[in-house]
Amino acid sequence: MRALILVVVTVLASGCGSGLYGVDLPGGADVGDHPFRVTAVFRDVLDLVPQSGVKVEDVAVGEVERIELAPDGRSALVTMVVNGSVRLSGTALARLRQSSVLGEKFVELDDPVEQAREGALADGAVIPLERTNRNPEIEEVFGALAMLLNGGGVAQLRDITRELNAALGGNTDDIRSLLSNLDTFAAGLDTHRTEIVRALDGLDRLSASLGERAPRIAGLLDGLGPGIQVLADQRGQFVTMLTALDSLSGVATDTVTRVRADLVASLRALEPTLRQLEKAGQQLPQAMDLLFTFPFTDAALDAIKGDYLNTHLSFDSRGGR
Repeated sequence: MRALILVVVTVLASGCGSGLYGVDLPGGADVGDHPFRVTAVFRDVLDLVPQSGVKVEDVAVGEVERIELAPDGRSALVTMVVNGSVRLSGTALARLRQSSVLGEKFVELDDPVEQAREGALADGAVIPLERTNRNPEIEEVFGALAMLLNGGGVAQLRDITRELNAALGGNTDDIRSLLSNLDTFAAGLDTHRTEIVRALDGLDRLSASLGERAPRIAGLLDGLGPGIQVLADQRGQFVTMLTALDSLSGVATDTVTRVRADLVASLRALEPTLRQLEKAGQQLPQAMDLLFTFPFTDAALDAIKGDYLNTHLSFDSRGGR
């Protein structure tokens, strides 16, 4: 017994220079004869210590060799020794886990489910910060729960409940009518669902057509710029013209108002003449035809064939010959 104590003291004394982390603990993972080393970058390692376990699918496959501060001073580098028989992809994940609520920390290695396997995790590989994370600590959970219970979300729920009771109290009939109207509105929308879908499809086709004509529309809008600028430059002239038109319309309205009675009388005086012209009908064109052939009509010309006629007509408008 004394010899066994002496051996233990000797072993501990030999490891005092580098601490107890260099001593292999019983029950640790078997890393085999050809292990490889992997480094993972964590934002926070909590109370993870060297010789903590490394697991894959809850099977111990290695241990943490050392933990050191990264060169950026804001993250931690965790170097792990892993059994050489472990096969993981080059996109492996590293998570900081806890064996139980108050248990020890360990590092879990796993392959991402949603990503394709790329290469293999080999000696000297580095798992970057974006592929590492950790579980929340029990202290953090209790802290969030305390924040919720001490004037946080619970108090807000109480205020929300009180305000809802105040809003709904005594308004049962109005609320019931509102819900009924909403139900009718939803039923109407469901009835016209086909038309709504058709309208949305038409809007989609219109958007696609406008998208195809985007260069021409852009060219049209660019071409409108100079025209709009000309209109803006001549705004004063347009205002003057519209003012003059307003004055002209006022004068025209006043003139028509003043001569309205005379105009109506003139139109009534023309009525008999227009009525007689209407009665003349087709006789007026025939009389005009006779006027230009007087005194020999077309019928007289047909009576004399193969010869010609000469006539002299003297007409004095003053009443003479």
